[in-house]
Amino acid sequence: MIAADSFLAFCVMLALGLLCLSLLLTVLRVLRGPSLPDRILALDMLVAIAIGFIAVLGIKTGYSIHVDIAIALGLVGFLATVAFARFVASRPQEKTKTTSKKARARRGSKR
Repeated sequence: MIAADSFLAFCVMLALGLLCLSLLLTVLRVLRGPSLPDRILALDMLVAIAIGFIAVLGIKTGYSIHVDIAIALGLVGFLATVAFARFVASRPQEKTKTTSKKARARRGSKR
């Protein structure tokens, strides 16, 4: 029994450490993300990491209310992702600096 408790404590601490590392890397992607969709995806990943934190804390404390909180956060995160996706889809397309060969060929044939 004691070995199982110490193994569970080790696994919880390992999971919290890995979640902290992934949180830091994801925040870095939110700050540096080269485009808006990258940032939106990173924010969605932050919600998933928060759900992981809540689940691990639920295992550590033994309270089952954490599962309900994680489910609610998952639903809110999904709705936020859908709203961001609709926002990105409604924006006008950005002009890229490089043009494709077909676009250059069409411009060349018009001259």
